[in-house]
Amino acid sequence: MSAISVRVEKSGRVLIPVAVRRQLGLKEGKSDLLLNINQGSVGVTTRAQALAEVQKWAARYAKPGRLISDDLIKDRRREAAKESRS
Repeated sequence: MSAISVRVEKSGRVLIPVAVRRQLGLKEGKSDLLLNINQGSVGVTTRAQALAEVQKWAARYAKPGRLISDDLIKDRRREAAKESRS
């Protein structure tokens, strides 16, 4: 990990240096960034990186040969049936 010094402009904008944008594959107008604010510090992540992290986390709970979405649909149908009986 490395630290790079940047300035916050009067408008609140922060310029990410071109070398960093190239290294991260950020494209003007095409790369959505997420700011992660935690205990006074700010981290920057792309939406693609955030999605990859969530998928990696969720994969720990996946059962081979089963889709989580099927389980969710089954649970929702069971709950809907309970609601209709009430």
